[in-house]
Formats: sequence, structure tokens, C-alpha cells
Amino acid sequence: MPINPDAVGAVGTPSRRSWTSKDALLYAVGVGAGTDELQFTTENTRDFPQRVLPTFAVIIGGGGVPMDKIGSFNPALMVHGEQSIELFDEIPPDGEIESVGQITGIYDKGSAAVVEFESTSTNVATGKPLLKTSMSMFCRGEGGWGGDRGPSDKIVFPDRKPDHQVTYKTREDQALTYRLSGDRNPLHSDPSFAAMGGFEKPILHGLCTWGFTGRALLHTLCGGDPSRFRSMKSRFSRPVIPGDELTVSIWVDGNTALFRTTNQNGEVVIDQGVFKFD
Repeated sequence: MPINPDAVGAVGTPSRRSWTSKDALLYAVGVGAGTDELQFTTENTRDFPQRVLPTFAVIIGGGGVPMDKIGSFNPALMVHGEQSIELFDEIPPDGEIESVGQITGIYDKGSAAVVEFESTSTNVATGKPLLKTSMSMFCRGEGGWGGDRGPSDKIVFPDRKPDHQVTYKTREDQALTYRLSGDRNPLHSDPSFAAMGGFEKPILHGLCTWGFTGRALLHTLCGGDPSRFRSMKSRFSRPVIPGDELTVSIWVDGNTALFRTTNQNGEVVIDQGVFKFD
């Protein structure tokens, strides 16, 4: 069946997810961390106890969502719309969480449907909330039933130069590393499948671009300390091709920052970013 708008409000059954030190290390390498970030890319370096990139939340969180309730869509025509995370504590190098998810919105954009989810995760070892993730999927070809178009709030960026800019270069094989953290969608690896979605070549995972952006925010505004990273939210506006150069522009106001990420051509690939930190 097609997308089911009546699924809004559906709550999934609790779902558990565990991870190891290796999972966290692989994720860090997948989002571009390297030899100058040994606290995230190694577990046995002198004076650098392993810590976890806060955006690893998108890998372990998001469980318990009742995906079977939303109906059907063509995965080759689906792209990530928005993503947010909120951290209540620092993610440990290994552990287990229990997550409960909910479908929070399904909107009709005419040519597409937007489906929103939210999931809250509790650290099984402590019994305390660890993180919350929210996301939306933009499913092309699934709109047009005459439903609510959804909210249209938009951030207005300051009319001045950014307070900080950080540029990272992605590798041409970046997606092949990142996919090992769990997202094996062939849109990011198989040229023929990417062509079905209208792309000339496989595109980078949106959440990989998001991880690069999160690293820039972490190191620029939190001094590389994950315990100071509180929340991050943004919208995906354009696909990134592996090998692209990413520049994160940041405007700071107290403990809140607005951000966006552009490619080497100045095209915005992540927009409407809001980051909060201690």
C-alpha cells in the first residue's frame, strides 16, 4: 500500500541496541576523523582514553519506530529530510540502550510525502535517558493525497560573516567506509541503483555529511569535549558526492549556534542548522 497518513501517533515496541568500542571507532573513521583525533579513532593510545563522537547517536538511536505502520515507498526515491539529536549524557565507548519510537508526522508535499519519527533511548546500565533522535524522510512520488503540508518555519541567518568556518575534504571512497556502520542502502555504493534514483553516481550518506558537520561543531565550539555537546538539528538540502569538499559556517549567540554546510561550489548541502552546547 502507499504511504499511510493515519499512522501518525503510532508508537513502536521497545527495542534494544548494543555497541562496542569497535563500532564507535569505525563510525569516527567513517565521518572523516583521523590521526589528529585519536581520542575518537583509537582505544589504546597513551593519554587518550577512547571517547565517542556525539553524532554516533544517529547510529545507535532511532530504534523502536513502527516502520511497518507507514505503508510503502520506493527506497530508490527516498532521501533524508531532517535530522536532530539531543544528548542527556555522554555516549560511552560500549553499552546498550533501549529505545521507544513514535511516528510524529506525515505530510503531503504534493510531489512527495514527508514522514517524521522520534525515538528516545535509555542507557540500560544506568536506567537513565541517554539520547533522543528525530528524523524525517522525503519520499518522492508518494504525495498528492491532499493532506497537511506541514510546518514551514525557516531560520534567518545573521547578515554578517560567520564567526567560524571549518573545511573538510571527503574521500572518494568515503561512503564505502561509512556504510559499514549500518546503512547498506545501495544508493550509496551501487552505480546502477543510484541511476534508478536519478543520480549520475552513488551519493554520500546524508548522515555521513552530518557527521562531518558535527565534528566541526564539536571541535570549534566544544573544544573537542563530547560532554559539552547538547543538541544538533538541521535539514538536508542537496546530495553530496564522495570526494566533495565540505565547509561548515557557524554563527554563535551564547550557547546556541546557527550553522550550514556548503560544497566546493558554494551550494548549500546542510541548511537550517541549530546547535546547542555548554
